[in-house]
Amino acid sequence: GKRVVRLKGGDPFVYGRGGEEVIACRRAGVAVEVTPGVSSAIAVPQSAGIPVTHRGTAASVHVVSGHGEVSAATLNTLGDAQTTTVMLMGVAAIPRIVSAALSHGIRGDLPVAIVENGHTARQRTTRTTLAAAVDDAARAQVRNPAVIVFGDVARADLLVPASAPAVGGVLQ
Repeated sequence: GKRVVRLKGGDPFVYGRGGEEVIACRRAGVAVEVTPGVSSAIAVPQSAGIPVTHRGTAASVHVVSGHGEVSAATLNTLGDAQTTTVMLMGVAAIPRIVSAALSHGIRGDLPVAIVENGHTARQRTTRTTLAAAVDDAARAQVRNPAVIVFGDVARADLLVPASAPAVGGVLQ
């Protein structure tokens, strides 16, 4: 009659090995119930004020892992102005993805946002461009855990134009 809970932040089926754990439990005769969570690919950018889709800016999202090679599909989505690319587990991959993207002809001024420690008191966002991302990430000493957003939704002025008046020190 005892129950075991494996609590994981985010969605256990998005790079969380949830499927592998379900298979292992079922093979061992252990009943499993999965309660979905909100993926950090969506929640962490949101906590930094970055919508992964936004009317007139991005109509789709491509979520990738920073492990492994940069795929042709990822290069194609980086070049699609209507697609946001969100990379999880990608801090070490920044030089690799930037090099591949620039070699593929992706525009160097593509906005990039690196959101570290999402939804914690230590959350920090580094905004940069594709061409400057490697140097800016090194200068900021970016560390995992981080979610990296590539696309026009990562522009600092997307939701709050730079010309918006400050009210009480807070941009409105």
